[in-house]
Amino acid sequence: MSKLIKPDGYKAVLGKRQTEQGIKLIKEFFQQNLATELRLSRVTAPLFVLKGLGINDDLNGIERPVTFPIKDLNEAKAEVVHSLAKWKRLTLAEYEIQPGYGIYTDMNAIRADEEMDNLHSLYVDQWDWEAVITNEERTRKHLESVVRRIYAAILRTEFLACETYPQLKPFLPQEIHFVHAQDLLDMYPDKSSKEREDAICKKYGAVFVEGIGGQLSNGQKHDGRAADYDDWSTVAEDGKTGLNGDILIWYPVLERSFELSSMGIRVDKSALLRQLEIEGQEEREKLYFHQQLLADKLPLSIGGGIGQSRLCMVMLHKAHIGEIQASIWPETMRRECEEAGMPLI
Repeated sequence: MSKLIKPDGYKAVLGKRQTEQGIKLIKEFFQQNLATELRLSRVTAPLFVLKGLGINDDLNGIERPVTFPIKDLNEAKAEVVHSLAKWKRLTLAEYEIQPGYGIYTDMNAIRADEEMDNLHSLYVDQWDWEAVITNEERTRKHLESVVRRIYAAILRTEFLACETYPQLKPFLPQEIHFVHAQDLLDMYPDKSSKEREDAICKKYGAVFVEGIGGQLSNGQKHDGRAADYDDWSTVAEDGKTGLNGDILIWYPVLERSFELSSMGIRVDKSALLRQLEIEGQEEREKLYFHQQLLADKLPLSIGGGIGQSRLCMVMLHKAHIGEIQASIWPETMRRECEEAGMPLI
């Protein structure tokens, strides 16, 4: 398992029973703080959706969803969700949510193509959230304001975890730093995108990397994004493209950057058509979700996902996500983790 990070001298700060108690504490506290900060109401979400409606999240556009036939629907195919990026926007319209308010939900997904390591599992759990905005709020300034409010909730959660378990010591900075993916490339032209993230996170401790999905000056993308949810092509008020990004921190346990959230202002009609053309996916305009958006039946919105197991992993200073969640792992990884002091659930 060449991708497995085994920190020298690692020993879990909390035992298994304390860890389970900590997971409950963190999840309950953070989701209430998130809901309060962003004025979100909890809704119930699906585990799977019908195939062919364009509702499932395509992530980078290459991951295969887990699919199964439904006997009572004449063998119509269902897909286990990758995330709920587009489903949430349909729900905002259905519930007639007004600007300044939104929804959140517990999202559980299976990503069969995930490459498993300390941070990546077949099982993904996150708080998926989405809020209605006005056209005037489709700006980087508003995006950064929302990022700061989410980061404030993360800091409060870290304080609670360290107060509850004094053997845990806080390490997150009080402020989050903002940088555009193009500026990051200009700063570190000889590094890969992952190496650039490591460098900037080590420098500032917490960073929001903006403009992910569009092509940079080197002809490459910082990272992939599907064409039909985040707006990565609109030119913002500062002249740079993209109204989305990732919340990253420097994680001293693994000595690497660590993504906690992917989020952004969602596509409007013009951005959707532009990005589908850029990606050569114009045929998706015929799908249900896309037709709803093009017919002005969906509100403008901002949204994202925040990893539940990942947040708990950081707050409880764990070295492997399998110390937080139950999943399937290669037997060789289980043995290596056990030997390295990282017993997987």
